[in-house]
Amino acid sequence: MTRDRHKHTLGDGPIQSDLRQMMNGLAHGLDEILNGHGSGKKNGFVLMVFPFTGHDGRCNYISNARREDIVVLLKEQLARFEGQPDMEGKA
Repeated sequence: MTRDRHKHTLGDGPIQSDLRQMMNGLAHGLDEILNGHGSGKKNGFVLMVFPFTGHDGRCNYISNARREDIVVLLKEQLARFEGQPDMEGKA
């Protein structure tokens, strides 16, 4: 069995309908704050929204960056988190 490494389904679903307008508005606002009105991006962002209960593994995601770049970012960030001592906090 061959596996197409570019074919995946995790996160392929659209943003939940009840969050779509809110998340698009937040993304637009973040992009404007971080990058202004001009052309060209100086800063990238990722917004992930998930329910604390009854989520069935669902996470809604939006970004102003390319998906491939976000995959690298998340892998690197996870490696940093896993390399840190356990921390407690309430962000």
